[in-house]
Amino acid sequence: MASVLEDPALKRHFKGHKDAVTCVDFSPDNKQLASSAADACVMVWNFKPQSRAFRFIGHREVVTSVQFSPTGHLLASAAKDRTVRLWTPNIKGESTIFKAHTASVRSVDFSHDGQCLLTASDDKTIKAWSVHHQRFIFSLTQHTNWVRCARFSPDGRLIASCSDDKTVRIWDTTNRVCINTFMDYKGHSNDVRFNSSGTCVASAGSNSAVKVWDIRMNKLLQHYQVHSAGVNGLSFHPSGNFLLSASNDGTVKVLDLLEGRLLYTLHGHQGPVLSVAFSRDGEQFATGGTDAQVLVWKTNFDQFENKEMTKIHQKRLFPEEPPHLNDIYPRSSHFHRSSGPSIEINPMFEVADTQAFNPPIIDVQNNASNEQMHGLGENAGRSDSVSYNTFPSLSSAMKKKGHKEEQLADVQPVSQSSLSSTLGQILDQLSILTQTVSIMERRLTLTEDKLKECLENQQRIPESLMRENV
Repeated sequence: MASVLEDPALKRHFKGHKDAVTCVDFSPDNKQLASSAADACVMVWNFKPQSRAFRFIGHREVVTSVQFSPTGHLLASAAKDRTVRLWTPNIKGESTIFKAHTASVRSVDFSHDGQCLLTASDDKTIKAWSVHHQRFIFSLTQHTNWVRCARFSPDGRLIASCSDDKTVRIWDTTNRVCINTFMDYKGHSNDVRFNSSGTCVASAGSNSAVKVWDIRMNKLLQHYQVHSAGVNGLSFHPSGNFLLSASNDGTVKVLDLLEGRLLYTLHGHQGPVLSVAFSRDGEQFATGGTDAQVLVWKTNFDQFENKEMTKIHQKRLFPEEPPHLNDIYPRSSHFHRSSGPSIEINPMFEVADTQAFNPPIIDVQNNASNEQMHGLGENAGRSDSVSYNTFPSLSSAMKKKGHKEEQLADVQPVSQSSLSSTLGQILDQLSILTQTVSIMERRLTLTEDKLKECLENQQRIPESLMRENV
């Protein structure tokens, strides 16, 4: 197959971050690329020639994750400062803040309709938020260690998550319960992704393994041991036929899932590669690493239509072949080692027609006039007495998406000084504490009642025994 398809090629690289690039994501129209980094900044790169890049400044610590909304009108970011921000990806750079968790937030993920935002945190929880109303919806709490990542399935009915407790969990969003758990005793997973059909999830292991699980039969389908160090990120090609993996060994691997083999090994970053992402059309992909660079690659092997790809992979149907993603009844998990040949691509050692893009960068600094903060705890999300400031750009973005939910009445953006903002947060926290104490008091009262009932029952037992003896 490698002789039929063209090899991936480095298209361009962007320089502007001052520290490791932690996440990359293409806009839905493929005209922009967003990246987050350990320099506490979010950047939006434009693919048009001579276009400026935007650097959004607002987070106070490492930004761990970034993602465009399905329409591209919003950009979500998560950081170690325990907050999640929703940005308008333009020169205004307005943002609204979710005080989302009590520890570092590791990932953000929009639902397919853009209505919900999913966050995963070191506080061991996964939380879902309403984007339009900016309210807490529910949380998932069965993980027993840091949650590295949580993703919606393409149809939004499932959630996949991975944690340092060495499990990958599948959740039902309707009933909000864990319906399956995949254990890996050799290491935890750093990233988890659904394929485009939502039938499989792939996990990026800290033990250098890439695993593909069939969630219909709850079974390990493929196991790739092709990296020599921990795997940090994954991305499925829109066709579902290929999988990208980024690793601490400094390489990006292209896996052919239908043939079950390593296809390409890409070198380009100087140091560990932390993130990777296909564009929505699959024609290009981006990578980010500890060298603070963002590399954009042309896929090339996506030139075939799906029908042609199916013809090329017809041999997967023979019984002597190992199980594949679209097998209905796989016989066993398929273990793939890196012993097979793969095409090594290192554009640094070649005379490539690549261009280094150092575009002019506009720093977009948030201030009190264009920033709204929300203390959105679980109890706050359920309380009718809590008022929320509507983010004007967020509302306009939702209008562009065609959503016709009714607007929140009598809510206008208010400019607050840092002092009043701090006092507001303190009052919100006190309200939450008051509700928590009230709940604990009710539980204590119920416990006391149960204990009293047990004691009374114990006293009745000897009396009943004496009556029987008489």
